[in-house]
Amino acid sequence: MGKVPVNQILHGDCLEVLKTLPDDSVDLVFCSPPYEDARTYGIDFNLKEQDWVDWAFERFVECYRVSKGLIAWVVEGKTRNFQYSATPILLAADLYRADIRLRKPPIFHRYGICGSGGPDWLRNDYEFIVCASKGKLPWSDNTAMGHPPKWGPGGEMSYRLSDGSKVNQWGGTKKHSCPGRKKDGSRDHRIRPSHKMQTPSQHKRENGAKGHPGYEPPKLANPGNVIKCTVGGGAMGSKLAYDNEAAFPESLVEFFILSFCPPGGIVLDPFSGSGTTISVAIQNHRNYIGIDIRDSQVDLTNKRINEAGGKRKLFA
Repeated sequence: MGKVPVNQILHGDCLEVLKTLPDDSVDLVFCSPPYEDARTYGIDFNLKEQDWVDWAFERFVECYRVSKGLIAWVVEGKTRNFQYSATPILLAADLYRADIRLRKPPIFHRYGICGSGGPDWLRNDYEFIVCASKGKLPWSDNTAMGHPPKWGPGGEMSYRLSDGSKVNQWGGTKKHSCPGRKKDGSRDHRIRPSHKMQTPSQHKRENGAKGHPGYEPPKLANPGNVIKCTVGGGAMGSKLAYDNEAAFPESLVEFFILSFCPPGGIVLDPFSGSGTTISVAIQNHRNYIGIDIRDSQVDLTNKRINEAGGKRKLFA
């Protein structure tokens, strides 16, 4: 295994290319492989069900070997004749049985095609992101895409009495009105009891080593594992994305790069397609490795690199 091909787009079957990369040589793998035989991609790709799972399994395991951080694959199955193929779940199960350390899959949430779902079922608004790591991530900023806390310390607290009635943090119950509510139903803006707090330093000054050490609220709350993105309609981040059959939005990639790849780190996309992962890596000062089996997509990714202004730029 030779030198890591940083900031290069490589042509070939990713399984063979991945085998040339050293162990633990990239910081993040983020990609979306073909969804079974949903599209042939001009190369007669037609694997489905367990055949697809076996194909994906080999490539995921190689990604696991070369990454010292997170591996994240956006994947989806197919529904035909009222039967879901469940390939994301089957892939995860096979990986689990092979002792790959899975993380609970996040969900890529987007609005599905209007009218989809068939005559009797629901529109598909999400896709799985099968994730794994070798243990605790060596680097993460899991609030990078977070938001200010919705509630203060203690949250919208409630508990139940022995008779089953519910008490909220103002002391009201289901049987009795809550003094935190006004007659028109709006909330009183007084500091709620659970929002009264001491920082650890304040607690230590007043209580020494006794009791609870206090609580320092975070500036940003963890964003959670349902990642909501707008797709289509000019929301993909680049017009070049539409030259690929199945592009995903830049906002989805940005979530993972900012959260799980250190500045100056290396992001690998073994199915680079239109180069969305590569473009977002450049825009956020990360290095990249892209792989695609089609010459057309290698050329497209290079166009995306030029668009992002990052031709062969190396980030320290």
